[in-house]
Amino acid sequence: MASQMVSPKRRAIADSSRTMFIWVAGMSAVVGICVVVAIFLVQQIMFKVKVVGAMTETVNTLNYNNKVAKDLTSNVVVLQTNSALNSVKANGDENALQVPLDALPADRNSLALGASLQQVLLSGVDGLSIDSLSVDTVDPNANTDTTDSSATSDNMISLQMQISSNNVNTIKDTLTRLENSIRVIDIDSFILERSDTTYQATITAHAYYQPGIKLQLQSKSITPGGK
Repeated sequence: MASQMVSPKRRAIADSSRTMFIWVAGMSAVVGICVVVAIFLVQQIMFKVKVVGAMTETVNTLNYNNKVAKDLTSNVVVLQTNSALNSVKANGDENALQVPLDALPADRNSLALGASLQQVLLSGVDGLSIDSLSVDTVDPNANTDTTDSSATSDNMISLQMQISSNNVNTIKDTLTRLENSIRVIDIDSFILERSDTTYQATITAHAYYQPGIKLQLQSKSITPGGK
């Protein structure tokens, strides 16, 4: 009789335990889903904040560029009337802004430098004879000793010339022309030799150029998680 009354209680306890386990498992699954959803929402919020921050930075940059563009334009207009630039123009019809471009070209144009030396800087000097003239005598890609003053870097063009004259003052005037040239020319070595009737100078020097800066709009991709 006792065993018959105990058995339903045990079944009730077992059913309650089973029900409790199902509820606990179900709630654990719900909590797990909530945690996953919360992590996803946090990641999305962080991603949106990162996007908004990048957009704000871009807008600030554009606003700053628009603000300084007027000042830049005004400065360029002023330079066009600059007396110092206008006084050294190679051609009277050229814009004064052409002078800085002539002084520091944007590309390594050795032929133009050689033609400028032969036709402008060394031309018209009374009694001067150009015995030899070579430009870019050093390979810019070759390994050179950095202690050598005639070494050529990426933005330098080496040149060598031999000039002669019966009057030493003619050699001096030629050096003055090179010094006063709008194109910056640095002399690395100068050797002056004299014979019975002639002075001969061997000059090793280098000129400069500066590659232009390219400005272009770029796009930036922002992905969730920083990937």
